[in-house]
Amino acid sequence: GEATPPRFVSPADTFVYEYDWTPDGTGFVATAAKGNGDNNWWVAKLVAVDAARETLRTIAAPAMQLDAPRMGRDGTVLFIGGLMSDFGSVGGDLYAVPFAGGTPVDLTPGATSTVTSLVWSGAAPFVTLQAGDRLKIARVDLHGMAADVVPVWSAPVSGDAGDGEVTVASGGSAVASVVEDFIHPPEINVGTLGTSKVALAAITRANAGHSPLVAAQSLDWMSDGRRVQGWLLRPLVPPAGKGPMIVDVHGGPSAVVKPAYMWNSLDRRLLDAGYTVFRPNPRGSYGQGEAFVRANMRDFGGGDLRDIDAGIDAALKAAPIDPQRLGVFGHSYGGFMTMWAVTHSTRFKAAVAGAGLSDWLSYYGENGIDQWMIPFFGKSVYDDPAVYLADSPIMSIKAAKTPTLIYVGERDVECPPGQSIEFWHGLKAMGVPTSLIIYEGAGHRLRLPDQIHDREDRILAWFGQWLH
Repeated sequence: GEATPPRFVSPADTFVYEYDWTPDGTGFVATAAKGNGDNNWWVAKLVAVDAARETLRTIAAPAMQLDAPRMGRDGTVLFIGGLMSDFGSVGGDLYAVPFAGGTPVDLTPGATSTVTSLVWSGAAPFVTLQAGDRLKIARVDLHGMAADVVPVWSAPVSGDAGDGEVTVASGGSAVASVVEDFIHPPEINVGTLGTSKVALAAITRANAGHSPLVAAQSLDWMSDGRRVQGWLLRPLVPPAGKGPMIVDVHGGPSAVVKPAYMWNSLDRRLLDAGYTVFRPNPRGSYGQGEAFVRANMRDFGGGDLRDIDAGIDAALKAAPIDPQRLGVFGHSYGGFMTMWAVTHSTRFKAAVAGAGLSDWLSYYGENGIDQWMIPFFGKSVYDDPAVYLADSPIMSIKAAKTPTLIYVGERDVECPPGQSIEFWHGLKAMGVPTSLIIYEGAGHRLRLPDQIHDREDRILAWFGQWLH
């Protein structure tokens, strides 16, 4: 017969982000918010959608970012909640709330790891955890509104199963993921559940012909009394003597550098050119627990840079690196951190700031996603401008000495080009060597191959000019 035409079951004024079927198949649990879908994920609520009645009911509206809503047959809804800076960059604690509604309960309070994905396909839910340099798979044994989180597998790798980092068979008997690290290319791995431990093994050899391209080392160090982790990547054949190092700061800030095979990326090109690459996970990153993620609230740049500085010291002890040939690079929040670094440190001899943020006051009124800033700054710029001013690199522009290349997309809504123009203008006024590239038609991420290659060529040339 003819297929039934699709119909809307949620309100037309409401944007639905993530969802999961209820066990009886009559509706959904979801995260949703009214209004602009780009800007309101940070204020989304946990809702129930009745597909037959086409109605929506709020289950909970906690003051946190929500992701991965899942529901079991006992009427319990689980979700990941925490301080998240980007839709799609998932991390936090595991929460439970009755489907009927109520106050969510934190099932992993005080954890020193971050819940990064959640799947509930069988009798028990499973989560993945980022714990330092390791990905863990854990079974969640629920006891009403309490739970034991029991790790069943752990390795210094990253996983990808589409909607999360692992997937579990509908009967709960097997787990699968696409697994990779810096040395080994991705392959599908499968393991059998039902015991206290799971052994994952590759069932494909699609990339068996690819050999290691870099040498990778996980580093741990202490900063302000906190344990911090990062990755030190070196060429397989490092240059003789002490060589230059580039510090590559990730975006977010709520994100984490995970092990991934080094295909033809910018870092790979830097490594091929003889650079060591250091990729730290400073405070604000996932992997050390929610308190670590929240440690840079109202302090963007300050504690982050201290963590990175301490990590550089650890890298200098771990590998033959020339401390006089250090560069720093980052995109988005990493671009902000680059701008912050060159206005608060003379340690770096060259810098590249991609899609950065130089002035949080003007940024608040320029960007298209201002809702993300309230959880991190506590109040809007109109209610507490002082904290936005204190965290703005442009306010310390007179301290800048580092030659800095700046690039941004012409149509970047998340980090508008005005922020890069303002910083470039300040560097020029201070007589600091600088160059600004605005890529025509590009958004927050460069998509066109010609633009990507041009950016990489310019970055390599810039570091080559100032670090050799």
